[in-house]
Amino acid sequence: MSYFRGVLSGFAAILIAEFVCIWPFLRGSKATGLAVLLVAPLSLRFWIVGMLLFGLFFAASRGSTILRVLFFWIPTLAVSALGFAFLGLLTYVLAISRHH
Repeated sequence: MSYFRGVLSGFAAILIAEFVCIWPFLRGSKATGLAVLLVAPLSLRFWIVGMLLFGLFFAASRGSTILRVLFFWIPTLAVSALGFAFLGLLTYVLAISRHH
């Protein structure tokens, strides 16, 4: 179970860090496409935010029951579900666009 909590913490931390780092680009940038998403992992802020969030989520996953529910299960499952839904949407759009 510890391995699963680590993977879930890492996935949620990466998704949140990606959103935090691309938000300034989305507000004032004219760039479009996947280039906006691929810029974030090259920045130092992405890695700092990602490591801090991973540490927070993983530490919360080992805490008391109420801390585990509030600071690990709710945020990580919500972010992971939205991330997988977005990846599924992209996969669906890609599959549909290849037939046209």
